[in-house]
Amino acid sequence: MAAGAAGPAELGFAEEAPAWRLRSEQFPSKVGGRPAWLGLSELPGPGALACARCGRPLAFLLQVYAPLPGRDDAFHRSLFLFCCREPPCCAGLRVFRNQLPRKNEFYSYEPPSETGASDTGGLVCLQLKSGAHLCRVCGCLGPKTCSRCRQAHYCSKEHQTLDWRLGHKQACTESDHLNQTAPDHNFLFPEFEIVTEAEDEITPEAVEMEDYSEVTGSMGRILEEELDSMARHESKEDHIFQKFKSKIALEPEQFQYCGFNENGPHGLIYLNA
Repeated sequence: MAAGAAGPAELGFAEEAPAWRLRSEQFPSKVGGRPAWLGLSELPGPGALACARCGRPLAFLLQVYAPLPGRDDAFHRSLFLFCCREPPCCAGLRVFRNQLPRKNEFYSYEPPSETGASDTGGLVCLQLKSGAHLCRVCGCLGPKTCSRCRQAHYCSKEHQTLDWRLGHKQACTESDHLNQTAPDHNFLFPEFEIVTEAEDEITPEAVEMEDYSEVTGSMGRILEEELDSMARHESKEDHIFQKFKSKIALEPEQFQYCGFNENGPHGLIYLNA
């Protein structure tokens, strides 16, 4: 995606955070894990979240909380980015936007608590207030159910098979486990909160491209390897991805993304191919 009108860039740093801070009612910006859906009804279905090339379920990559000042209908607003991570494809990218007015059927009119009062011990609720069920594996809309227990929900046959093979077969008749998310079967990206700050004035010439490989910290290394691996499946000469790497080399541990105005994103640092 090419950059639009020039605007101030923000750096998004991936940092560890307690589980309750990454839930929907906290309106988080985060990378990895399962999506913290903003609107709790009319979620994108399995068809919308299937890779256009290979047909497999897309994996949640990140979400950004980006309300629009002065827009009553976008008092709450989040963007959700999904990608295909199944080799040899690793190509599909899809973005969804969801927005709500301040007064809505899902959240309090007042700001959320910042004390962790809503903490549920790290568990993710798989049934939304709208009554919709989420997939035990990926946290997306799950219209399919286990034919044996009729209680575990899935977005696709692929995720139902994966969960059955790696745990649900033994726990299928144990009701205490059916409302909990499945263990991570290496489908999800590592989960971190995205904490933002304004970019300092640093010229690109100050950092050589070779320095990009010297990412410090375990979080930076994990996320860099995931994205770099996906890019290699597409093209080693991918121009857009190289520009993205060049930009974030200025601050290696960051996620760089854009600001937003009434027309959508601007100042985007190239994240897709």
